[in-house]
Amino acid sequence: MKLQLHKCTSEDLGQLMDISRKTFIDAFEKDNDPEDFESYMDEAFGHNSLVAQLSDTESHFYFVHNSDDLVGYFKLNEGNAQTEVKQAESIELERIYVCQEFQGKRIGEWALEEVKKLAREAGKTFLWLGVWEKNLKAIKFYERHGFSKFGTHPYYIGKDKQTDWLMRFNLVNLDR
Repeated sequence: MKLQLHKCTSEDLGQLMDISRKTFIDAFEKDNDPEDFESYMDEAFGHNSLVAQLSDTESHFYFVHNSDDLVGYFKLNEGNAQTEVKQAESIELERIYVCQEFQGKRIGEWALEEVKKLAREAGKTFLWLGVWEKNLKAIKFYERHGFSKFGTHPYYIGKDKQTDWLMRFNLVNLDR
């Protein structure tokens, strides 16, 4: 498997909308109220929302490709684009998803290592993320890769208030 990163631009909007919606639906639709879920989908992954996110110079989307196949994506936020911590030395991994048909092939692990490299190259000292407290598979994945819980925050899917664990990875002691 030959994986490659592609930094998204406004020209990638259509593909970004498609993969964002598809991966989020696959991961979470079954666990949420249909009305709340649809409201969230429109808010987070609608055309205008993604145009604004792509145009934010402190937010960065990357596609993960295996040859010609788009197999996943992630989103990083720096500075004021971060949803919670907003420290100059931090970077947020707001989204990281692998398409369902490509899961189990270590693509998420590869993508997370690329995220860590990008964060170090940007001079950050720690990487952080929010993960739904009921997403035990993801929590275990992040723990296996050196993340630890440092707090919680509310996360809304429509009107449904859920709780995300805030998890942190220290970049300072990594080999450069």
